[in-house]
Amino acid sequence: MPKMKTNSSAKKRFKLTGTGKIARKNAYKSHILTKMSTKRKRNLTHTSLVSDADMGNVKRMLAIGK
Repeated sequence: MPKMKTNSSAKKRFKLTGTGKIARKNAYKSHILTKMSTKRKRNLTHTSLVSDADMGNVKRMLAIGK
């Protein structure tokens, strides 16, 4: 049986945490930031976790688990 391939775009966007959760960057932080408040931009800097609803799809793209 061949190995599962990792999705190239997913491996650049997601990172596995030590506890097995998947971290992601926040959206809306790339351009046209002048109209956004400093507080909002600062809060978007930190990483978030992938929601449970999307966890299966992301794990499949990263070839984790099954």
